[in-house]
Amino acid sequence: ELGWPESIPYLDRPPSPLEFYREWVSPNKPCIIRNAISRWPALKKWTPAYLREVVGPKVVSVAVTPNGYADAVFQDRFVMPEERQMPFMDFLDIVEKKATSPNVFYVQKQCSNLTEEFPELVCDVQPDIPWMSEALGKKPDAVNFWLGESAAVTSLHKDHYENLYCVVSGEKYFLLHPPSDRPFIPYELYQPATYHVSEDGSFEIVDQKTAEKVPWIPLDPLNPDLELYPEYAQAKPLQCTVKAGEMLYLPSLWFHHVQQSHGCIAVNYWYDMEYDIKYSYYQLLDCLTKTVKML
Repeated sequence: ELGWPESIPYLDRPPSPLEFYREWVSPNKPCIIRNAISRWPALKKWTPAYLREVVGPKVVSVAVTPNGYADAVFQDRFVMPEERQMPFMDFLDIVEKKATSPNVFYVQKQCSNLTEEFPELVCDVQPDIPWMSEALGKKPDAVNFWLGESAAVTSLHKDHYENLYCVVSGEKYFLLHPPSDRPFIPYELYQPATYHVSEDGSFEIVDQKTAEKVPWIPLDPLNPDLELYPEYAQAKPLQCTVKAGEMLYLPSLWFHHVQQSHGCIAVNYWYDMEYDIKYSYYQLLDCLTKTVKML
């Protein structure tokens, strides 16, 4: 089924595992679920003061960029952020505007950083989402903690995960494309590089010369260059706002671009996707798209 709704539907309660698999996972359709995390202590507890008290001086990984774009195409490179190790309280000073910086800071390390770097906070959420774990017959591969400035943007991309994205405070703004939009979305290969801070505090881009090129999407869906990428005019993005206390089910292989309100806090659960017939269809569509462009 290649027809998608014009807006993301809402569920007023968490579904049963069978219902969720049948109605959402199997047809690969997104939805926003209310009242799925209403019992989390984090919804009330995770204030800046609480985070400062519980995590405080602990050194954590923070992505730092000059422009808010980490893992994005810039100057014909796929540029990754500087991964700065810094006390969490110093990061909170920047988010709360108690300290100023010309750069953009974002806690966004996607290696199950909630459990690996912030174990003090795990008791305020859930180690997994039980009805999702039962629906898929597995536990999540990673549970990630997100906190950052409003200038931090996640560029358009897709993941090989079934993603449950839970907003604890603030709002997240998603722009989504179904996998069937693949023919209209440009992919190119880019030299991977990393931001490095020079002695004078400015950023320089340093190539990872021995690394293989990375396929990535150069297009900004908020301001697409239709002269350069005319096919994108045929794509039909969906936009939604996920508010505090809500959960977005973002199916595997859906393209997504993400923004946020300042200081937004979120936790997401990545469940490995099934490499089934849907994946085969996507691979076929991807190969056909590349072949047509070569003709």
